[in-house]
Amino acid sequence: MEWLIIVLILMFVIAPVMWLKPSPRQKRHAALRSQTSKQGVSIKLEKPPLHNFKGTMPAYRWHYPQEGPGPDFLLVRDSNASEALAPFHAGWRWRIAPLRPLPDDAAIPLKALLERLPQDALVVQSTPYALTLWWWESQTAERFATYLPDFQQLRNSLQGRADQPVNQPLRGAELSASPASDQDAGLS
Repeated sequence: MEWLIIVLILMFVIAPVMWLKPSPRQKRHAALRSQTSKQGVSIKLEKPPLHNFKGTMPAYRWHYPQEGPGPDFLLVRDSNASEALAPFHAGWRWRIAPLRPLPDDAAIPLKALLERLPQDALVVQSTPYALTLWWWESQTAERFATYLPDFQQLRNSLQGRADQPVNQPLRGAELSASPASDQDAGLS
């Protein structure tokens, strides 16, 4: 009887320690995030741009260079999109379409990537700052590494194609057309 009590006490002491041990899924996610972040991808848990979504989701971001911002667009997988949204390619719909059509050197890699993405990839978004993939991390680091060159190529194709022009510093010719020079010339 004493041994049984000792075993039960040990189980109560060990059980919380076992709960703190990461699960195989948590280990896979940690390896995936670690490996991917070493490749220059930033990863955050954030609220995705999905209608009526509660909670957070992993967002994998490939940042555009500051001097070459990207276009604004948002693609949603059919399973999470309304029928009212315009279809794009391979089960994806535009929630926000780019203002100008994507050039072939960006549209072709985007379409190829959309065909290859896992089913738990729900959103592909581009803002002036970054290209973002919202997904549930169903794959291993080795498998996801096969997508990295495609995302980097797509980011490189999209950079510098911002919907709004980047503010440029004033040059000499623009300075001479300022109102102060009009006053000097007696035009005011």
